[in-house]
Amino acid sequence: MVTSINKWLSVSAFILLAGFIKNPIQITRHHPFHVSTTEINHNTSDKTLEISCKVFTDDFESALTKQYHTKADLSAVNMKTAMDTLVKKYIKNHLVLSADGKTLVMKYLGFEKENEAVYAYLQVDNISVVKKIEVTDSILYDIYDDQISIIHVIVNGNRKSTKLDYPATKAGFEF
Repeated sequence: MVTSINKWLSVSAFILLAGFIKNPIQITRHHPFHVSTTEINHNTSDKTLEISCKVFTDDFESALTKQYHTKADLSAVNMKTAMDTLVKKYIKNHLVLSADGKTLVMKYLGFEKENEAVYAYLQVDNISVVKKIEVTDSILYDIYDDQISIIHVIVNGNRKSTKLDYPATKAGFEF
């Protein structure tokens, strides 16, 4: 008798809760801060700048959806090519680098999703020496006015970092 009452209570509680949730499958966790991290590493042996941008997946999907008026799903294998196009376009519009006074052309290499984050990878070729790097970073600034951008630059093993709080978009590093 106690077992059947417990089952009835469990089922009743589930039905009651399900009535309050329109689509229980689409419940997402929201995080209390909005941050992206960009790391720029000068690879002296390859004469390249290796760039990675890390962004929370849900924030990035929201930005892509808003910017390009299409549903973004960075986890869907069948949408990988379309998402690559959007990620490339978005990053290139929101991240600009210059080295020693020259604006750099970044080559998009791709993205990967890892747990709650998406990593986008870019590269700049033919950079043998770097003395000064300037970064303009507005990733997610189009959707969050509390966005924080953390930027790390590594040249000759020397790592320098800074934090940009919205609306600031520019940072400079000298080596």
